[in-house]
Amino acid sequence: MEIKELLMEKRFDFVSKKNKDFIIEFTDKIKPLNYYYDGSIGTGFERGNYQIIYTLNGIKNSRSVMSRIFIRDNCKLNLWGKEIEFKKNNVLRLYFSNINKHIKYIENAPLMIKERFTNDSGMCKYCNEECYKRKIYTINGKEMVKCCDIFEYIDPKLKDIDNYIGILTEFYGKKRLKK
Repeated sequence: MEIKELLMEKRFDFVSKKNKDFIIEFTDKIKPLNYYYDGSIGTGFERGNYQIIYTLNGIKNSRSVMSRIFIRDNCKLNLWGKEIEFKKNNVLRLYFSNINKHIKYIENAPLMIKERFTNDSGMCKYCNEECYKRKIYTINGKEMVKCCDIFEYIDPKLKDIDNYIGILTEFYGKKRLKK
């Protein structure tokens, strides 16, 4: 089912028009990168009410996840022994590997993209030395060690969509871009 049709379902009445527009546009713009969703919107588990998972060729069980959009309504969840309050919004989570290969792009990216890589939020606390999610890279001469979950953009704006697609193209698109 097309994303526009899915978002018209009653269960998504709480999602604002601007958030629906972002989801539809984002879904359309990543198609040329050979990434897509599997035609469904699933549960968001601990990150929100619902989520859309974008994988290589839209294959549901693909290990090649490029991004997720979490769709949140106002709610409170008891997670890991503490109450977490979510506001009604979308959260765009991007996944990156081999960050050092792309440092020149990141250093020249718009601030709203670059700050996720350069600020101190999400610094790894070394909870587990064997953590496969840890991202280690050097930017502006400073070594950064972050948890991979930090590459989240809360309430992403439609006006910034080309910036999100730009960084995804940098990381994922050079080999896979459809002509």
